[in-house]
Amino acid sequence: MSAGNGPLKTHLASETTSLCHCWRLSRADGVVFGFTDHDQSLVCDGTAFEPETGLTASEAKSSLGLSIDTVDVEGALSASQIREEDILSGLYDGARIETYLVNWRDPREFQKLRVAVIGKVTRRDGSFIAELESEAWALDQPSGRTVRRGCDAELGDAQCRVNLNDPRFSTGGTLRRVEDGGVIVVEGLSGFENGWFDNGTLTWTSGGHEGRKERVVSHGNFGGETRLALWREATLEGTDGDTFTVAAGCDKQFSTCKAKFNNALNFRGFPHLPGDDFAYDYVSEQGVFDGKALVK
Repeated sequence: MSAGNGPLKTHLASETTSLCHCWRLSRADGVVFGFTDHDQSLVCDGTAFEPETGLTASEAKSSLGLSIDTVDVEGALSASQIREEDILSGLYDGARIETYLVNWRDPREFQKLRVAVIGKVTRRDGSFIAELESEAWALDQPSGRTVRRGCDAELGDAQCRVNLNDPRFSTGGTLRRVEDGGVIVVEGLSGFENGWFDNGTLTWTSGGHEGRKERVVSHGNFGGETRLALWREATLEGTDGDTFTVAAGCDKQFSTCKAKFNNALNFRGFPHLPGDDFAYDYVSEQGVFDGKALVK
């Protein structure tokens, strides 16, 4: 039980109550926000909870088992702390949400109702709805490795071991202008062949998007200009002179791992896995069974 449970229990037993909900949101990058459905700011359990976000909660239901409980939190995207581009960039993916029941007349009287993580986030008419998943729900998710031809590591992680600080695989650049469709014209990448940064990651190092990461869809040099197409749903904004770093991309194929990164020994897939045609075929006298790879 959380601190203050005793006094709150007494308050709940009284004829009239003064209760509200508070939510403490902790993102993976260490940023913490506090929101409440009360009409005034509250300080509870060491966190300041602000009312101007207009957050509301759906009916909450706690059930046995590992299914997702039907708990949603809804709020306005116009809130100063919550921006649409942050949601689209994944800053709230997996964020931790603690829900409190608080006596707003005396915030020292509170009860922590549940702890959850943000799962699916949907946007509609200038607002957002975040589905809260219980921590127990994670126990029902698939774990372990899947046997497949493609690599299941992330480029540069402890399994892959590619050094993305190597100047062959990453570099810095400067934004020159933004075009329609999430395409940006940049400088600083002229020494790299077309497609080198396809599926790569761009990180802004200055400007209004500083610290934000973007997925590179395609990279190419056209008409003497270098263009990067970025994957995003919201409109991309930027100013001439904004700087960034960009890391090479990988399509998870063995041939790419071997030729582009010289990293075949650390490939985390099974490139010689037989296909369905082989699995359903019949043994014949003409077949060659010498133990060599079936897929080159």
